[in-house]
Amino acid sequence: MIDQTKFKFIKEKYGYYASWAIWADAGTKPKDNVGDLGVFDINTNTGLLHQLNPDIILVGLNVSRGMIKVPLANFHDERPEAMDFKIRYALSGSPFWGAYMTDIIKDFDQKVSGKFMSFLRTHKSFELEYIESFREEINDLGSHNPTIIAFGGDAYSILTRNFSNEYKILKIPHYSKFCSKEKYREEVCCILQYQ
Repeated sequence: MIDQTKFKFIKEKYGYYASWAIWADAGTKPKDNVGDLGVFDINTNTGLLHQLNPDIILVGLNVSRGMIKVPLANFHDERPEAMDFKIRYALSGSPFWGAYMTDIIKDFDQKVSGKFMSFLRTHKSFELEYIESFREEINDLGSHNPTIIAFGGDAYSILTRNFSNEYKILKIPHYSKFCSKEKYREEVCCILQYQ
């Protein structure tokens, strides 16, 4: 749990890159309400702060849809082509609900991860700059020995080469993987060992 002051601080400093693994309930369709950010209103969602867990950090590679325009909207994309709803489905009712969510690389819009990883191989200082930024983000969260969970192999690769001696790092499939939400949850449950 984090307090209201810390929640507001994180929202102001990292809100255009990060969010929390909390979503509104789905409606009649699996993607319904995934972009409802009312869940982060501490005045109406009075139990919010008790759900937040800064000691579990879910990490994507980079924002792949352009600049986030509303704080805490990352990983809550309501566009029809977005697959964020699979994360909600996979984590619902699990110990990972309420985890902190962010991208390892900020301000770099690239949908093709292969191109992005190629860029990083030839621009090592670029990666190191973001590694230091991520380290600061963990510190700002007040995390105590966090478990870091990477969405996909590319984020996992960056995290393990920079943090493997410091944190427990796990890898789950990226939520854009072509599979049903049920199959995605099954795979995530198996890796993270919950039901």
